[in-house]
Amino acid sequence: MSQFDVTVIGSGPGGYVAAIRAAQLGFTTAIIEKYPTLGGTCLNVGCIPSKALLDSSEHFENAKHNFAGHGIIINEPQADIARMIERKNEVVKQNTDGINYLMNKNKITVFEGVGSFESATQIKVTKNDGSTETIESKYTIIATGSKPSSLPFITIDKERVITSTEALNLKEIPKHLVVIGGGVIGLELGSVYLRLGAQVTVVEFMDKIIPGMDGALSKELTKVLKKQGMKFMLSTAVSAVERNGDTVKITAKDKKGEEVTVEGDYCLVSVGRRPYTDGLGLEKAGVELDERGRVKVNDHLQTNVANIYAIGDVIKGAMLAHKAEEEGVFVAETLAGQKPHINYNLIPGVVYTWPEVAGVGKTEEQLKEEGVAYKVGLFPMRALGRSRASGDVDGLVKIIADEKTDEVLGMHIVGARAADLIAEGVIAMEFRASAEDIARSSHAHPTYAEAIKEAALDATAKRPIHM
Repeated sequence: MSQFDVTVIGSGPGGYVAAIRAAQLGFTTAIIEKYPTLGGTCLNVGCIPSKALLDSSEHFENAKHNFAGHGIIINEPQADIARMIERKNEVVKQNTDGINYLMNKNKITVFEGVGSFESATQIKVTKNDGSTETIESKYTIIATGSKPSSLPFITIDKERVITSTEALNLKEIPKHLVVIGGGVIGLELGSVYLRLGAQVTVVEFMDKIIPGMDGALSKELTKVLKKQGMKFMLSTAVSAVERNGDTVKITAKDKKGEEVTVEGDYCLVSVGRRPYTDGLGLEKAGVELDERGRVKVNDHLQTNVANIYAIGDVIKGAMLAHKAEEEGVFVAETLAGQKPHINYNLIPGVVYTWPEVAGVGKTEEQLKEEGVAYKVGLFPMRALGRSRASGDVDGLVKIIADEKTDEVLGMHIVGARAADLIAEGVIAMEFRASAEDIARSSHAHPTYAEAIKEAALDATAKRPIHM
């Protein structure tokens, strides 16, 4: 029987990063993955392929609507969805091949098959050909991620009523894509097909989209996406989804309680994700789940079984790849006797629409609920020279600071490259910077990042320079 110091079940961003860090720290390490390629949901059917399609569709959008304004005259562009999907697959392969390289480089043993506990220290690997192998591990890290959720009355047929997985492989551009759920995944994939010419209608139960983010971001993104042509049915509760041939009919009740219907040729069900623990055999190891089906862990990400840990989407907290990565490193370093830390308040959230949306720290709504005295600085992207030069004038930067100490409590951005800009907020808050600290730090001109400096000036002294 093969023996390892650390075995990771699941090879997504949390799992493979945990394995690499464990190997770097001198542990003999194994990783178990049931699919033929490593990388989990993120690399195969999530973050990476969706960004590939977002980039392709953005290029098409620019060619169709924006190139002429730059003096670039071309014939009417055509969207080749088959080539876009093919390119997406090429990007995915490059990334998954990269994970294989990292496993070899770090001398990590890879097992292809379903990993399930036989006991707290023994794991059975059931391979695709039905054969099995049992390994022994001193420590195990559960990193099995999540799967798309649905609603109990919806039948996902994977043809017309689809999840994000199928939306990444459509063979045609929908005429009318109805998206159930106004969260990150629905808006991103909705944006892809909107740019390619589909009519897109978002049906959302809450009274706003991206409800977990700061209200200013939701309001701004709604305005921008409406301008792009996306339609919204907010405060609307879906009660039925019926397919008839190539037509899908969605029945719902609006905020007045009146029945409404919308029909499309595709319906994307994007109502969140659920932790995935199927087939793990947790009961044989004695690992407990909470009331929402997540693996229960303590502050050290340790389960109730001392030598078994869990990270990422399968435990409490935001279902984000970078959160899982931090947790993977945290567990590996904890096992090595180090004292790592994760500040969960400073895990940024991003929506990769265009403009992008990003936020970190406290929202204004959270601070109001907590009774914290705060001040707000705002700056519109439209006022930046760099934004006008690129034509990316939609959006804003919002900085929230403590009213008395000026410490930055939250940063929220809608704008070009917001996903990259938010790192400034993360670093600032990790070092407990004040708004004035940001305001007095030189920002290169002309850049989108200048909007952060200006918002900080507005927060600390109500004296932005360019507004």
